[in-house]
Parts: sequence; structure tokens; C-alpha cells
Amino acid sequence: MVPRATRNYHKTQKTIIYTSNKRLFYAKSMDQEFYTCKYCFKEFEPKRRRVQKYCSDTCRSKAHHARKTISHLTEKETTKVPEETKPDTKTKIDTVSFAGIGNAMIGNWAADGVKHFLTPTEDKPATRKDLQKLLKTFKLKGRYLPVNNAIKDADGRSAFYDVETGNIVYLYI
Repeated sequence: MVPRATRNYHKTQKTIIYTSNKRLFYAKSMDQEFYTCKYCFKEFEPKRRRVQKYCSDTCRSKAHHARKTISHLTEKETTKVPEETKPDTKTKIDTVSFAGIGNAMIGNWAADGVKHFLTPTEDKPATRKDLQKLLKTFKLKGRYLPVNNAIKDADGRSAFYDVETGNIVYLYI
């Protein structure tokens, strides 16, 4: 339909533009041109003429990802360098010598010695000997262990910890 207040109109190839009272009216002609999406190959009506290649942003981003993946794969294939065959002769680094073993042993002893002397006794890990000493102490003492920081009671009995019940008891020594 043509607006009533039409002063003049301009014909272009595909669109007729009607102008009236500071307004533009666009009327598309019957022969609409459809483009084919370069990713999904569906026909679509473009929003921007001669510029739009894809039907949606999704197809555009998928096409970009596909291009990058293909170019990345071809780069890897073209940059492969043929591996050279190594000779069977050993280099100086690959050989083992008694001097090298001796140097490594001296270095380990020196590092362990420095670590032993610089670490306080209470921060050192428990050894098998320490654990056996603790077990022997528990076996000798039996059921009652002395509480060293408790004072004697009024009758002169010392405080002991009962291992089986988990209570403090006072006994004569």
C-alpha cells in the first residue's frame, strides 16, 4: 500500500522508497533475493546486502572455529621435521664413571649431614628405634603410667594414669 500523503517516490532495483512529511517508507518489491549460508547451506534473507555470508551468528562462529581447527591441523602436518637417526656411539654425558658415582655419594652425604646438624631434635621424624623405645617403656610400666607434673596427694601417693580405664589414680610407689 502506498501512503496517502505521498509527494514523490524513488524506484530502485529491488526497493521502492516513498517519502512524505519527514518520514521514509520502504516497500520491498515482490522479487526478494535469498542468499545461501556458507556454513549450513540453507537459504536466508540477508539483513545486510552483499556483506552477509552466514545466516546467523551461530553459523558464523562455527565456520570460524572450523577454519581455525583446519589451519591448526595443517600447520602441525607441515611443521613436522623428519627425525634424524642417532648414531650408536655414547657421548661423554651418557657414560657412567666411578668418579661421577663418588662425587654424587659425597654430595649426598654432605647434604644429609648439614640437614642433620641444622634440624632441631624435636623437629626430626621418629625413627624405628624411637618407636621401639616407646613400646618398651609402655610394656615395662604396664597398666599405670606416671604423671610427672602432678603433685602428691595428702597421703603421699603419686599420680598415675590408668591406661585401661583412662582415669588418673593415686598409688603408693
